Amino acid sequence: MGSALETLCGQAFGAGDLNMLGIYLQRSWIILLTTAFFLSFFYIFSTPILKILGTSDSIAEMAGRFSIYMIPELYAYAINFPIQKFLQAQSKVMVMTWISAGALVLHLFLSWLCIVKLGLGIVGAAITLDVSWAFLAVGQLYCITSWVGVARILGPGSRGWPSQILQSSSGSPCLQLSCYGEMDNSEKKETER
Repeated sequence: MGSALETLCGQAFGAGDLNMLGIYLQRSWIILLTTAFFLSFFYIFSTPILKILGTSDSIAEMAGRFSIYMIPELYAYAINFPIQKFLQAQSKVMVMTWISAGALVLHLFLSWLCIVKLGLGIVGAAITLDVSWAFLAVGQLYCITSWVGVARILGPGSRGWPSQILQSSSGSPCLQLSCYGEMDNSEKKETER
């Protein structure tokens, strides 16, 4: 989604069409928020899914607990990534750098607070990630200055827009995510900690 949106936003901004730039942002939010909704079910039922796939009970339980707390981050991703491409197309990279630096400081503090000080462990790590990504999304959302308002999403040029964007950007992330599951001795490495 990101690579397709990067191209579309760059073309719209280069042509001076801020209205289309905003429409592309809104359309990508619809696609990604809908995708996040459906992915939430995999997060909710990750423990039984992992057990069916042969993962040990201890890792499946821990991963399932972690994934439940990570659901808000899915929605933060869905908001954040299109905004990044929207701002990059307008060369507003410095504001993104400052927001990311603020998120890093917040993340370090919350990691210390939730994991070390409060002893929340893996739940504290998930909460820290959720808050950090929400901070990024809200901070970048606040910096949108060329917004022309909520547009009619299915206006001119909308014919086939979901498939155009999804077809061009789905291959690489699918391959990347499938490779993460190919780790050898994951249970052994987890029990050694």
